[in-house]
Amino acid sequence: MCSHQSSCPSLDGSAVHVVAAHPEQGWSLLCDGAIVFDDTGELTPDGRAVAPHRMPAERLAIAA
Repeated sequence: MCSHQSSCPSLDGSAVHVVAAHPEQGWSLLCDGAIVFDDTGELTPDGRAVAPHRMPAERLAIAA
């Protein structure tokens, strides 16, 4: 799945790249096997689910 010469970088690395994008479905597959979702949630290659990174409501801009 990954075309990196040694091993694929960790999910936190900046060298991880998208190998399959499905914006119509709201997810992308990364070269390390992780699946990231448009809401910033993710599934790691080892099967862990990472909750979306949500901002507190107080920090959201209010449209007037």
